[in-house]
Amino acid sequence: MPGRDVLTIALPKGRILNEAASLFKAAGVDIAPVLQDDRRLIFEDVAEGLRFMVIRSQDVPTYVEYGAADMGIAGKDVLLEQAKDLYEPLDLNIGVCRMMVAEPVELSARDNPRQWTHIRVATKYPNITLGHFLGKGIQVDIIKLYGSIELAPLLGLSERIVDLVQTGETLRKNGLTEVEHIMHISSKLVCNRASLKTKPRRVKELVDALGRSVARNAEAAAKQ
Repeated sequence: MPGRDVLTIALPKGRILNEAASLFKAAGVDIAPVLQDDRRLIFEDVAEGLRFMVIRSQDVPTYVEYGAADMGIAGKDVLLEQAKDLYEPLDLNIGVCRMMVAEPVELSARDNPRQWTHIRVATKYPNITLGHFLGKGIQVDIIKLYGSIELAPLLGLSERIVDLVQTGETLRKNGLTEVEHIMHISSKLVCNRASLKTKPRRVKELVDALGRSVARNAEAAAKQ
């Protein structure tokens, strides 16, 4: 429609992108072209006044906070770790997993998390990890890693890890087990605060449409 404000939406690469595509489709927005070419980073839907950018999930909050994107999708883990100044109008209930403390199975057999006083933990989430353990009065030495967190206890880098867990299969294959639940994780729709004022109608339209999609998914899941 001529004269419509163009909304730029930052989408994360990977599994969440596929789940988001289903939500958008149910909301009347087809982002199939985004899924068909993983080398393109920007996609335009001129007719709908939408622009999509596909970036690393960790970068979504930055693009949205600084206004390069009006809206975006980011996991609760990323949002809490980065603490950007964003509006979070909707939990999309996709990318669902949990953040856990895990340790080697042989250690867990003789370990009691209630007796922890000083531990060493490897993680991609140092801020969340620090806040969790300090809140429990536990002194923690944090080793920040960027991938393959499960290797840390196996090679003696740390006693334990904090990481996202979906099925737990990767932990089991590496001789690790979950010992403490930190939080439930899902992906949120986030919005640039200035865009709320400059493009209020467009933002509300998309939030409402996606909200209806989320509600329908929840109703369908409840009936199963």
